[in-house]
Amino acid sequence: MDIRILPSNIANMIAAGEVVQRPASVVKELVENALDAFATKITVCVQDAGRTVIQVIDNGCGMSPDQAVLCFERHATSKIHTAEDLQAIETFGFRGEALASIAAVAEVTLKTRTADADLATQVSITDATANDPGRQDITQVAAPVGSNFIVRNLFYNTPARRKFLKSDAAELKQIISEFIKLALSRIDVAFLLTSNGKDVYNLPAVSSLKLRIRDIFGTNTADDLLPLNAESVIVQVNGFISRPDNARRSAPNQYFFVNGRFFRCPYLHKAVIKAYENLVPDGANPSYFLYLDIDPHKIDVNVHPTKTEIKFEDDSVLFTIIMASVREALGRGAASEGLDFDRGNMPEIPSLSSSFEDFRPVVEPGIAENPTFNPFDNDGFPNERSWERELTGHNAESSGKQAHHFASGVQTFDWKADAALSRGMDVGQAGSCPSLLSRGMDAGQAYQCPTPREQTPAEGIAANSLPEYQVVVKGRYMVLPCRSGVMFVDSQRAMQRLLYDEFLEALSKENIVAQARLFPLEVEVGAANMVVIQEYQALLSRLGFEFSPFSENTMLVNAVPDGLLDDRMTVSALVYEVITALSEERDSLAASLYGSLAQRLSLSASRTARIPTDVQTARALAVRLFRSSNPEYAPDGHKIVCTYKMEEMEKLFR
Repeated sequence: MDIRILPSNIANMIAAGEVVQRPASVVKELVENALDAFATKITVCVQDAGRTVIQVIDNGCGMSPDQAVLCFERHATSKIHTAEDLQAIETFGFRGEALASIAAVAEVTLKTRTADADLATQVSITDATANDPGRQDITQVAAPVGSNFIVRNLFYNTPARRKFLKSDAAELKQIISEFIKLALSRIDVAFLLTSNGKDVYNLPAVSSLKLRIRDIFGTNTADDLLPLNAESVIVQVNGFISRPDNARRSAPNQYFFVNGRFFRCPYLHKAVIKAYENLVPDGANPSYFLYLDIDPHKIDVNVHPTKTEIKFEDDSVLFTIIMASVREALGRGAASEGLDFDRGNMPEIPSLSSSFEDFRPVVEPGIAENPTFNPFDNDGFPNERSWERELTGHNAESSGKQAHHFASGVQTFDWKADAALSRGMDVGQAGSCPSLLSRGMDAGQAYQCPTPREQTPAEGIAANSLPEYQVVVKGRYMVLPCRSGVMFVDSQRAMQRLLYDEFLEALSKENIVAQARLFPLEVEVGAANMVVIQEYQALLSRLGFEFSPFSENTMLVNAVPDGLLDDRMTVSALVYEVITALSEERDSLAASLYGSLAQRLSLSASRTARIPTDVQTARALAVRLFRSSNPEYAPDGHKIVCTYKMEEMEKLFR
């Protein structure tokens, strides 16, 4: 075995695989260096989500000509000098690998000047390969005090790494995520982020954390937070947590910082979640912004190349302190709403960037007309109460034909029947197939449209005998007799199953109708989620959503799927669930993405739907359920139907 020392350029490329994983990694490392250089204003500019250009400008202390050249050497750092310094690290960077790693996989230009220098030093590193460290040019130029890093053509010399980058929208979302973490870590620093020449965030330096949260996430998010302050001999905990009634089922804002450094810790996250125990619904996630101040000698930040993991001397004690602190803050918040001294009587004026007009272009309204429309045309409305005959079994057809009709589940869509139902007509008058998402009707009317498929009825139920059985309704549950005993059906989960099938069918056939809102609803989603929505605009239109940008982190909801209750919180929660589904499934096949979206949409819509309260509507729901794709289980895996057999009931009377 021939052992040799790797050349420095190859060692730097290997290190780049740990430090520089994507464009967001470059932004993180350069902004952290700017903060360590005592900058009070930092500007980040990206082109094509960082693939083409990443530029970070700061007004920090700058570097001398010798330091400007030396900073690109591996393990060159000004943060530590002795081994003892590793025991109490208080800066963001300390490894001395960031600039060397970036220069190994990109073309880098640095302009830097100190306050006592007349000219700035420009260092350019280009044409680096695995066998050649590249060319380094050093010149004197005019530039302001501070540093200006320009990173071009990231991974140009490692095409295998470049092809693994995601779409521009996905990479830009990661950049925004890293930018937000850094902006939350230093509220006394002004930050600016632009993408392709447009402002994404323009954050001034502020005096309180709540103002920075408001500037990033919006006023609604900031107003829903409770302050948290706790001090002990081990750690001091400060920050904000969300109220229990504002916990989200998706996309929560959850941030941990220790001594100003963002970190991830599933163990301490459980401490926060445990404090909310029995206060939030199952599956809901609270938001929190928690800052820990602790002795640097009691933590180790040198456990991961990206410095996002922290090792604590005694994390079990921190678990107890954080859980108790969150519970105390929740208790104080429940007792009183409190006064917001950060805002006082300030008017609600949105913070808009110079590129605001790009979000709200002036469009001349058009006039749409249908020259063939005839309001007196009444053809096509069925006079026979066919669906009522199916439910009650009172018709002139034989029971054999009726059994075949229920087993086959064949139906055709009739838009006039749907229109009749929307005017409040009787189910039978409207025809046999109203739209699944009808406009705020009773649940029995709103769920009568079976999925076109061949379906065998569930075990124990005769397809031709179900309408003749008496259905008992008790709360959200229905009781039906079956061959083997008694069957219990969860009405809400049954609606979820039917809605899931409808959304899944609509995604493939593009037949969900959008219901335009009279007044657009403003929803704060954040700049990162705005990128996701714009990327999947066509898919969201197929779902019945119509969005338009309002500002950098706010959108207007102009239309929602037809039949969704017009409630602010419901629509906002649904928007966040759609965003989460798109974010989680963006790299999967289209079928998986549609399934995830359909599941989330059906779950939200089923919560707001009215469950059957009478026998007629309950029976209609049961008929549709047993002709669905899977009548026994909801899309999330929970059981819909439970059967109590005769043998089990007989044991009760022994």
